[in-house]
Amino acid sequence: MEKFLLEKLVSPGSLKLRAKSIVDGFLAGMHDSPLKGAGLDFAEHREYARGDDLKRLDWKLAGKTDKYYVKQYKEESTLTCYILLDISGSMDFSSGSSETKMLYAMQLAASLSYLIKSGHDKFGLFTFNDKVRDLIPPASSAAQLNLVIKQLESITPSGRTSVFRSLQEAGSLIKKKAMVILISDLYDESPEPEALKYFKYLASRKNEVLVFHILDEAELSLDYREPFVFEGLENGERLLAHPEL
Repeated sequence: MEKFLLEKLVSPGSLKLRAKSIVDGFLAGMHDSPLKGAGLDFAEHREYARGDDLKRLDWKLAGKTDKYYVKQYKEESTLTCYILLDISGSMDFSSGSSETKMLYAMQLAASLSYLIKSGHDKFGLFTFNDKVRDLIPPASSAAQLNLVIKQLESITPSGRTSVFRSLQEAGSLIKKKAMVILISDLYDESPEPEALKYFKYLASRKNEVLVFHILDEAELSLDYREPFVFEGLENGERLLAHPEL
């Protein structure tokens, strides 16, 4: 799966088309409720999606309508996912051999949104730098996906990063158990233990926390042999470094 995503995330096209090409036919409709068996109150039908349990198909309705529907129950769980996307200045970096971290992160956020929508679950988007900047509350619809894509396409990375402060602000708005996905390069001036502590706090409230650490290859290898001037994308500071010394 990781290799599949990495290959697809560099494909050409609009953000929505990229997300669709990544997700279509791959894990779409795989979400399944853990609550099964007798004693559940029927609530409504919804159209069958690939990956749904065939035991829940309403064959009588299929015979009448020539379409496939599955039964939903009041106790059936629905996943709610919050995508937290770092839009700080450092995300605008690219070594030149690849896309910027911001563009890669936007494609990842769009693909995850498309995947979650395919599972008929709710998803929302927080963008942040030193604090939460924009918030799209969770929902599950084609209109929600279009709204998230439009917001992603309008992003211009800027400002400093405060993962801890932004996590705190976002966490205060998460009232029920959810999946929290953080997409960031994690360049943060606040103490690292504070952010880790808050991750543990969110997990202690029965949230599932996932972190996508986005870095450029040059940031991992630091393969610089000649004297080089490093310029901070968030504070504008310049530093001359000589790797041989």
